[in-house]
Amino acid sequence: MSSALELRRGTYRDSVSLMQVSRSVSAVDGVTKALVAMATELNVGLLAGMGFETPDGAGPNDLIVAIRADDDDALRRALEVLEQALVLSTGGGTGIGSAAGVPPRTIRTAAGATPDASLALVSVPGPHAFAEAMDALEAGLDVLIFSDNVPVEQEIRLKDVGRERGLLVMGPDCGTALVGGVGLGFANSVRPGPIGIVAASGTGSQELMCLLHAAGSGVSHCLGVGGRDLSEAVGARSTLQALAMLDADPATELIVVVSKPPADSVAAEVERYASTLSTPVQLAFLGQGREDLTAAATKALAAIGHAGVQDRTWRPERTVPTRTGALRGLFCGGTLCDEAMIIAADRLGPIASNIPLRADWALPADLRTAGHLMIDFGDDGLTAGRPHPMIDPSLRLERLAEELADPATAVLLLDVVLGHGAHPDPAADLAEVLRAAGPDAPAVLISLCGTDLDPQDLDAQARALTAAGAEVHLSNAEAARRAVAIVEGLDA
Repeated sequence: MSSALELRRGTYRDSVSLMQVSRSVSAVDGVTKALVAMATELNVGLLAGMGFETPDGAGPNDLIVAIRADDDDALRRALEVLEQALVLSTGGGTGIGSAAGVPPRTIRTAAGATPDASLALVSVPGPHAFAEAMDALEAGLDVLIFSDNVPVEQEIRLKDVGRERGLLVMGPDCGTALVGGVGLGFANSVRPGPIGIVAASGTGSQELMCLLHAAGSGVSHCLGVGGRDLSEAVGARSTLQALAMLDADPATELIVVVSKPPADSVAAEVERYASTLSTPVQLAFLGQGREDLTAAATKALAAIGHAGVQDRTWRPERTVPTRTGALRGLFCGGTLCDEAMIIAADRLGPIASNIPLRADWALPADLRTAGHLMIDFGDDGLTAGRPHPMIDPSLRLERLAEELADPATAVLLLDVVLGHGAHPDPAADLAEVLRAAGPDAPAVLISLCGTDLDPQDLDAQARALTAAGAEVHLSNAEAARRAVAIVEGLDA
């Protein structure tokens, strides 16, 4: 076993970049553990779990590199990949508005050097996001806060300041946006079109955009507002602003607001405000008794006189095995997990989860239960100190192998999310685990969220998954319904 531990003082990279760097290093053959992260309190704590001692004087502005490998050769290759990935994470240049090769140290300095800039993306550890986002607002910039774990009172303050200045705050925990055709965070490549989206959901907005694209339509803008914006505390502060902005956009003919189940009073206020706008607004709020995202996409398309969504399905050559047992859902996207749970619970009853539909359906800390379950591997509790599963799927792959081998599992339901920022070939790792399970493995249903323009190649991903024995659907809702039908013995 060989190892390396470095502390690079004063070397900063944002969390999105470091997720990609960590994934690249971890993927090197022979690497058993890798951590490339800023030396925050949380990340320093992870070192102990890897068997490393904390370097003296480590602070949140310093970069930690910790690698364990099988031998010296694997460690050398990992360090080579590390250096290459760190260079790529800076774009290979000298930074926005840099002078003499020295990049600006603050957002306001960068904004002063690039007067045409109108938006800043903040991706730093949650405890530091408030100061950077406020800096952006004071520089006259709209701001997208990718960071999570930002206190709600700070979110409210930022959104109030933004509203006073006529600026939009997207986030915190805003994973996806599309502004003027430019994708931010995790974003799919979709054609431009007449439908604008206000999204309090990352993968929910991705699913909606991909379904609209597959039907031949497109999106003007997708303005993410953060998963808490429609909570009672935040009160739709950014949602109302985003609605007003899209209403003023001549390219937007219809606005769709997509969200996980919102607070009832906040949903009512959004509906009231939407009724005052000149642009038609469709509310796509998930919840029991409400439309799923595929139905919402079909409704939106009908409103602009366009043909509706048809679920595209790729079927494997193997016959779906018939066996009794539980439905097990393993998701990267929280909204896709929510949608699948809502559909499944309507027919199967309680679905245990780490993001439960009801408090008494919560999974225990070990995420185990004898019955039906669905896990959101992108939940904050499972991403603390590690990359999002759309970048690093290792935690989900481990659980997938266990569930495939469990005789109590009747059907497995998963999502695969493509697009910029996501894993470059998610089907490859999944297919390897599926093939290893053998011909007697339970049925595997996959919802594939992506488009033909995404860098991973939608059809190639689907073919790889079906070749490994999975059935693939473009619609997450239809994949969930099919999984439920198999569990009930109604569809095989």
